[in-house]
Amino acid sequence: MVLFYKTTDTFQQGSKTLAGHYYTSESIFAEEVERIFCDRWFCVGRAEELPEPGDYVIRHVGRESLILVRDRHGEVKAFYNVCRHRGVRLCSESRGHVSGTIRCPYHAWGYALTGELVSAPFMNEVEGFDADDYALHSVAIATWEGFLLVNLSEHPEPFEEAFAPLIDRFSQWKIPTLRRGDRIEYSLQTNWKILAHNYSECYHCPTVHPALVKMSPAGTSANDLYKGAFVGGPMAIAPTYTSLSTSGKRTLPVVGEVSGDNLQRAYYYFIFPNLLLSLQPDFVMAHRLEPQAPNQTNVICEWLFAPEAVAQPDFDPSDIVQFWDGVNREDWQLCESMQLGVSSRSYVPGPYSAQESLLPEIDRAVLRALGHLTE
Repeated sequence: MVLFYKTTDTFQQGSKTLAGHYYTSESIFAEEVERIFCDRWFCVGRAEELPEPGDYVIRHVGRESLILVRDRHGEVKAFYNVCRHRGVRLCSESRGHVSGTIRCPYHAWGYALTGELVSAPFMNEVEGFDADDYALHSVAIATWEGFLLVNLSEHPEPFEEAFAPLIDRFSQWKIPTLRRGDRIEYSLQTNWKILAHNYSECYHCPTVHPALVKMSPAGTSANDLYKGAFVGGPMAIAPTYTSLSTSGKRTLPVVGEVSGDNLQRAYYYFIFPNLLLSLQPDFVMAHRLEPQAPNQTNVICEWLFAPEAVAQPDFDPSDIVQFWDGVNREDWQLCESMQLGVSSRSYVPGPYSAQESLLPEIDRAVLRALGHLTE
């Protein structure tokens, strides 16, 4: 049985916001790149982006460029986008297809979809050269709920251990089977943690999101994960509504096997460090944060629907997408404003309210990862 706690139940009195330099400092951001974005499991997209062997996408984690490619056995592999000869980027397009060989555009070294060096012109003339020594450098990759996650650490924490609180938790939604119905990218002038904080509290909802609060009252928010790297929980959908959308009416099929009380609930989780996952009766919305600088974050928002709905020629998710794009933009404006505020010399940490009980836990997860918190 899953226990829900009101947002105020787990609040730690005396909690305050982080100091301003955690949102503005280049050196702090560099630490985050190394100790969080590279050393933790980091979401880089959906497996459905690579439907066929040879399909690839390029993703960036910090300064690193990665090739994600589906091999001939149907497995998705991840490699550094760096030729083992002289370091040229192998793939310059953000996505594409290779017919069996990833070939360097400079000196034509070629790599199998599993990373092995399979051709190196004239290197047979080099004494002692062994192609087995020059496979692409691989990156740990895992698939969870249809999402692809990578870990650049030399000794990554086993995925099953890192994500133990989430394994099979969302099985009712059948997320791996869902298909993308729409996608919007946002380029925002704000720190990634401000976005994570904004997503993880509804203290601001009555002021900022009146249309959303009408359908899903802010006072119904609760948490079923409130410690560690993964936090969040449900909010109620008011009885007179069946979908959190412009019309408030469900026009698309229920996803997966959602039933019972979950037909009138929406669940929101921050999956540290960069996935914001929203589980609704008729869709799943995922925001992927791609930190670029202390004051810049790209956000990729995708809406996932039942595959039979997406396959229909008259499929139209606009009722849902337009509503949530509006909610997103209401948030983004305030997040960018907050970035300007925490950059002021006058800014000092302020107290969290009991309605923001998850935010201190997010801060602690950051500080632990940076080694700035001893417990």
